[in-house]
Amino acid sequence: MRKLPSVLARTLTSGTSGSPVLPDMSEVRSRLRDIVGASTNWRDHVQAMQERKALHTLLAKRQEDLPPRRMKDSYLEVILPLGSQPEIREKYLNVHNSVRFGRILEDLDSLGVLICYTHTKQEMQPRSPLSIVTALVDKINLCKKIIYPDCDIKFTGNVSWVGRTSMEVKMHMLQLHDGDYSPVLDATFVMVARDPENKRPAFVNPLVPESPEEEAIFKQGELNKLKRIDFSTASLLKMAPTAEERKIIHDIFLNTLDTRTVSFRSRKLPPNSVWMEDAKLKGLQICHPQERNIFNRIFGGFLMRKAFELGWATACSYGSSRPFIVSVDDIMFQRPVEVGSLLLLSGQVCYTEKNYIQVRVHSEVYDADTREHQTTNIFHFTFISENEVPQVVPKTYGESMLYLDGKRHFAAIMKDI
Repeated sequence: MRKLPSVLARTLTSGTSGSPVLPDMSEVRSRLRDIVGASTNWRDHVQAMQERKALHTLLAKRQEDLPPRRMKDSYLEVILPLGSQPEIREKYLNVHNSVRFGRILEDLDSLGVLICYTHTKQEMQPRSPLSIVTALVDKINLCKKIIYPDCDIKFTGNVSWVGRTSMEVKMHMLQLHDGDYSPVLDATFVMVARDPENKRPAFVNPLVPESPEEEAIFKQGELNKLKRIDFSTASLLKMAPTAEERKIIHDIFLNTLDTRTVSFRSRKLPPNSVWMEDAKLKGLQICHPQERNIFNRIFGGFLMRKAFELGWATACSYGSSRPFIVSVDDIMFQRPVEVGSLLLLSGQVCYTEKNYIQVRVHSEVYDADTREHQTTNIFHFTFISENEVPQVVPKTYGESMLYLDGKRHFAAIMKDI
């Protein structure tokens, strides 16, 4: 799979002389604003959105009316010049003198949207009638523990699978060392296309694979879709745990009974363990206009960055040492977050194994007028700690379900990497 970007890059650059100047992340965001017609001035956002309504007439009535695209048509390379332009380094630097992974999540989200707009671009239309938003972060797997703050980073990516109104995007991040770019992470995002007002689904251009390698990647996109459906169908919110999982929970329950009493209520924490209720952190964000996306909702990358930072802090507090991100998976964007919202984040250690810590971050918006809470996102992060960590132990049935869900995510990640 990792060979595809280099194959597409050779195709795109064949016949050109010299090294092309790659766009940076600021140009990515500038292009997105131009494609949508978004205003950089918050006061003008209502008028800008009103102007987009007129683009309804440009939407395709059927997918068959749209010209097919190839994978290389959407292929992009973007540079993050941390080494060659030190002035931007401060924004990406953390206290451990490495790159803030939350910033990388923001960049991946912006790039994924631009790749999809590149796939759906119509030459005669300066502005796109489509509202393309992130629906799901399927997975992000890292193969390096440290991202260096003084070496250039290159992002590559392309549309790898297309449904009727959705697109899968595969992206890769590489960092420059000794004159060569070496892999750092692979990411798979799913984007959806909607009408200009971001209310109803809209058709996107079909994708035509051109080689056996691209056929395999396209089929993998189909398999990924089926896996997501199966995982959702087997959710513990819908289905009872398996017989094996029920035994795991019962064994944990027996292991925490106080043998000095004959009571179901009397519980005792085993050695080198932590109750799950004591392994959580919470945070609050006021969603200011500065964090809005091109559709004047809160930028999905910002939500991912804040959730990751809380998840990292939760893992750090739990393991009492510096955690390193191993994987991000199954981030579902359930509803948009409006500017001005009160965003409540809750980080929970839900599964541990040796040095690994599985953290779940729940995100919800709070309406101060109605006092109602609405879930917007669930984030799943896998960290590895410098030292072996205590076992996290559920006490209630609800915590036991979180434990099993964390165990399922951890098992899926270990299978991938």
